[in-house]
Amino acid sequence: MTEDRTDPRDAIPATPPAQDGDRLTTAQGARVDDTDHSLTAGPRGPVLLEDHHLREKLTHFDHERIPERVVHARGAGAHGVFRAYGNAATVTKAGFLAEEGRETEVFVRFSTVAGSRGSADTARDVRGFAAKFYTAEGTFDLVGNNFPVFFIQDAIKFPDIIHAAKPHADREIPQAQTAHDTFWDFVSAHTEATHMVMWAMSDRAIPRSYRTMEGFGVHTFRLEAADGSTSLVKFHWKPVLGVHSLVWEEAQLAQGADPDFHRRDLADAIESGAYPQWELGLQVMPDDPSETFEGIDLLDPTKIVPEELCPVQKIGTLTLTANPTNYFAETEQVAFHLGHLVPGIQVTNDPLLQGRLFSYLDTQLTRLGGPNFSQLPINRPHAPVNDLLRDGMHQSAIHEGITTYVPNGLDDDRPTRSPQDAFVTYPTPVEGDKGRWQPVSFEDHTTQARLFLVSLSPVERAHLQDAFVFELGKCTDEGVRAREVALLARVDGDLAAAVAAELGLPAPEPRDVPDVAPSPALSQRPAEPGRVDGRVVGVLATDGADLEVAGALVDVLDPEHVVVRVVADHGGTVSGAGGAGLAVDRTLPTTRSIEYDAVVVPPGVAGTALAADGRVAVLLQEAYRHGKAIAAVGDGTDVLAAAGVPLDAPGVLTTDGAGALAAPLREALGLHRSWERLARLAGVTDAPAPQPAG
Repeated sequence: MTEDRTDPRDAIPATPPAQDGDRLTTAQGARVDDTDHSLTAGPRGPVLLEDHHLREKLTHFDHERIPERVVHARGAGAHGVFRAYGNAATVTKAGFLAEEGRETEVFVRFSTVAGSRGSADTARDVRGFAAKFYTAEGTFDLVGNNFPVFFIQDAIKFPDIIHAAKPHADREIPQAQTAHDTFWDFVSAHTEATHMVMWAMSDRAIPRSYRTMEGFGVHTFRLEAADGSTSLVKFHWKPVLGVHSLVWEEAQLAQGADPDFHRRDLADAIESGAYPQWELGLQVMPDDPSETFEGIDLLDPTKIVPEELCPVQKIGTLTLTANPTNYFAETEQVAFHLGHLVPGIQVTNDPLLQGRLFSYLDTQLTRLGGPNFSQLPINRPHAPVNDLLRDGMHQSAIHEGITTYVPNGLDDDRPTRSPQDAFVTYPTPVEGDKGRWQPVSFEDHTTQARLFLVSLSPVERAHLQDAFVFELGKCTDEGVRAREVALLARVDGDLAAAVAAELGLPAPEPRDVPDVAPSPALSQRPAEPGRVDGRVVGVLATDGADLEVAGALVDVLDPEHVVVRVVADHGGTVSGAGGAGLAVDRTLPTTRSIEYDAVVVPPGVAGTALAADGRVAVLLQEAYRHGKAIAAVGDGTDVLAAAGVPLDAPGVLTTDGAGALAAPLREALGLHRSWERLARLAGVTDAPAPQPAG
């Protein structure tokens, strides 16, 4: 007689238990009566070793931090969805890109590169833009940056450039910045970094937010279509809100007033429903044996393909819709790897990419404690997994069967292999002698650096020049400064002479510079107003002022997800002239100009204690210097005048009534800043980015 017995394994939770009961317990589930006092021998005696709750609690605390990333330690993440347009089917069989309307869950992590986890968001730095696609065919990681190029051409130099950019080894300073000797010593000696340095000294290195930041795959990838044809491509993320940056003083203020500026902006936007969006685009080029396009070596990660030569084709939209539930479990433990590929997407022989294929996997083994990091919830594929991998640190799967190999005769020859829909490396030919080579085409280090410079508007070029002066001015070694200035002369003689003059160095010898046509796509100056989702307008308010302005702005701008914040001289609420009240969002001690994309002064503020507070003048003066929209209604103009804000300056809006303000303010927000005012402040002629001839 047989008995029906329940398999005890059925009681094992499918997921690790966490906060699923209403009683405090140990990690083993035993209920705890007291978590405030250690077990001691008498009221004043020593703590007993047998206090298992104390030891468990302290041990977990001692180990609750994992090693931070060597690079990209400072990050912020979000969940979202990618929706394919379907037009990529002509170049790739990757289903998540090829099938029209197909939606794929995604987790994205943005980050700085050089700083530690505790550094500030707005340091001048490269930004990481890493996207994990949980596709039905397996996980695909697109691990890129907000620059389309990198400092070096070969991964063997990656430890060197990072060590050079990190704080000096003797004092561990400066933190999260490249304004020091070792960085500039390295890049002035390794001239392949020249193009990347131009990007790093531009406004691109201090983005306004992650939401207004481009992303690039950096490398050239090979796509394979269903018919077996292949193409070489570069990946681009294009922000729907446009590409916008901070100005340098604004970035510095943010580091002190709100070091979490970018992660707060991202989280607040998602929480408010202003979901950040990017379109994914491809530059598609022929896959011929030369692996070049219009004379540009596609395996050189210090080179771009100008969009005017090869337009970016939009193939889908990424929308970030949810913030992480737990920063550590998701944003900190997410593990990216360029080797996470799916059928239809393959790598090329770019020597920087080839080294990253080793490095990313290797670093996860140290950070996340072993080879089973893919079992962490944030890293789990959303496709079936049967990998025959066993054991190891943090193994949480309970494997069945006795075989760990195929073919086998003991487990019905399972799992079976998939010759029809598997990832199969495309058979590109490989030949050559062993050696440490550099292709001749990798030796041009100045043409594209000049391309970037001549493509900028006058204001952007002025900012770039100021950045060189600041960074090199922080170097103590005159030889380093002189070598970099001499290198700049190969890119642009005027730039080199201007930087040299500011540093007290002799102007370098004039050099022949490459003759290149500009690429307007490299300029951030918008041609027309764009979307304004997530922009923030600060409205000054005090008791007795006319508060209708704030209400009118909310009515017009709220549908476009523009946030209107009331800034007052006290907390709680302010009562308007008509008796109506408004909740105060910020007080003068708790705010700074960096929070706002525009500042509005309504009627009735002039002559009040708020207007007389020196912090109001500072806020308005900073907004003016940073090119932000400033508006005044009625006698609000008196407040601007008292702060020294010229009423006739570009981007300063004055009206008699609240109803006439919303439309011009919305247009000003859509342009991001008053470029004409910034040009005046920089002492340059205002103009858009140069256009190529013809």
